[in-house]
Amino acid sequence: MRALDVRQVAYVPDAGLTRFLELSAAEDGIAMTSVATEEDAIALTSGAWLGGQRAIAAMQSSGVGNIPNMLTLPRVCRMPLLMLVTMRGEPGETNPWQESTGRAVPALLEAMGVEVRRVESASGIGLALARAGADAFGGNRQICVQIAQSVIGFKGFQGQGEGDAPNPDA
Repeated sequence: MRALDVRQVAYVPDAGLTRFLELSAAEDGIAMTSVATEEDAIALTSGAWLGGQRAIAAMQSSGVGNIPNMLTLPRVCRMPLLMLVTMRGEPGETNPWQESTGRAVPALLEAMGVEVRRVESASGIGLALARAGADAFGGNRQICVQIAQSVIGFKGFQGQGEGDAPNPDA
């Protein structure tokens, strides 16, 4: 983040982002903004750029489905966009509600003009983010660093099968 001169982080709170958010908040000179929607994160990064600062948008993959229209702003206006997306819905996921968006995220982002760079190991995140940031900020490109679910872990989920009675203790 220091090497990229990132000054703002706009994020939708998510457990998978915890360590990234902790490290970002510990850095002097980085403003952390928890936003209500993923669209707000994209808007904040665009506004930061217009104001002369660099920002990153961080969110979970399930929120990516909310942003296609907003992704038009940085693409059409040729503003950089650096996204960090933690994945859900990948093989091993126990929450069926996460699967559809998880499968769709890469194709959705690419269809909207965002280059997706996937990271499969925790040790590769820093370098991937540095390279993506340099490319995004250096060339007014829109790039997403996608963190595999196997890196952030799998959350437990007690779902209900068809016809099962609701579980009041779940």
